[in-house]
Amino acid sequence: MAELTPEGGAAIRRDPVPWWAVVLVVAATFGAGMAMLVPMTYTLAVRLDQLAPGQVGALGIVLGVGSATTLVVAPLSGILSDRTRTRFGRRRPFTVAGLALGLLSVAIMIAAPNVGVLTLGWVVAAAGWGTATGSIGNWQADRLPARQRGSVSGATGLAMQVSPVVGMLVVAPLSGRTDLAFLVPAGVALVLVGLFVVFAPEDDTRGMTLEEERLTLRMVLRSFLFSPRAAPDFAWAWLGRFVFFLGLTATTSFTVYFIAQRLDLAVADVVGVMALVSALSMITATFGSLGGGWLSDRLGRRRPFVFLGSLLFGAGSLVLAFAGDFTSILIGMLISSLGIALFSTAGQALVLDVLPDRESQAGRYMAITLFAQKIPGVLAPLLAPLLLLVGGGEENFTVLYAASALLAVLGGGIIATRATGVR
Repeated sequence: MAELTPEGGAAIRRDPVPWWAVVLVVAATFGAGMAMLVPMTYTLAVRLDQLAPGQVGALGIVLGVGSATTLVVAPLSGILSDRTRTRFGRRRPFTVAGLALGLLSVAIMIAAPNVGVLTLGWVVAAAGWGTATGSIGNWQADRLPARQRGSVSGATGLAMQVSPVVGMLVVAPLSGRTDLAFLVPAGVALVLVGLFVVFAPEDDTRGMTLEEERLTLRMVLRSFLFSPRAAPDFAWAWLGRFVFFLGLTATTSFTVYFIAQRLDLAVADVVGVMALVSALSMITATFGSLGGGWLSDRLGRRRPFVFLGSLLFGAGSLVLAFAGDFTSILIGMLISSLGIALFSTAGQALVLDVLPDRESQAGRYMAITLFAQKIPGVLAPLLAPLLLLVGGGEENFTVLYAASALLAVLGGGIIATRATGVR
């Protein structure tokens, strides 16, 4: 039965997405997430340690350059896909292109003889997997009715959180084979994203009306911006997500080095600890994503779950700031994973609820939403080393994790108190 929902001032009919299509989109999200996040959280650090031993700050530069790439690629692919007219749809061609680039990046990073080539490989990876993931997200914006947004966002959010966990479990026995640690996650993405490309329903777009404005460089640059006055709830949601993800990404890229320092381990030996902690965090991630998504749909509320998620992540980060043994690290990461799951699920559903110009410019606004995560991805890895230097001596992870907690709670508070057009 179709659902009639008011969006952008008009009544728009959306049929519920069938269960098998939901399975495809969740699986594709899982595959792309594994291919992107396993290198980000582990493999890149190990490869960098092989090419430039002891240069911890170089990881921030590599990741920052990759995130900067997505700031250009994400909105461009979103705008172009909004205007794409093929019998295969407007999102599918970009999913395929992203998958191809992601696979190419693996070969570059495996063969990289120095940090410069490794950085180039990560730039290609960020462009490829970012395009594929963004295209899958645009498909959801096109097709999901309001009553499915929380539950599907929860399922895809869980897939994104679980993917690096499963990936770490898979690559843990391969700690001596960096090439396989890159190849295996990419192979999973090839299969799962490929299934989505082939079987996920998407309408022929050749009969859709194109935007009247001609596609020019000036128009593309202008489309990166939007009017906060015209879409205030979207603007507050964007700002809150920006602040939250600034806090989150400040620590994500340095988890390997954090665990190595606090447990006095070599960088290459951290994989076992990360795999165990990540496996246990799947429980809290599942509860937060699926439970939070279902409840937010059931209650018709998003903001309370967003704020609760930010509080939990902040609490977990404070535990980690002062953690000195495996037990306290485990507790901090489990609380943090629950908070991330709640914030991400309810926050994504909230964004879909307030998305402006959904019918004609969903790709554009989903790309703008992605800015709230990708700009912090550029800034945080570059700013985090400055916090690590506070006090001199070895890296000051206490200051880094405390700052992460403060930013996360602030971001959740902005959404909870200012995006008042949605419950």
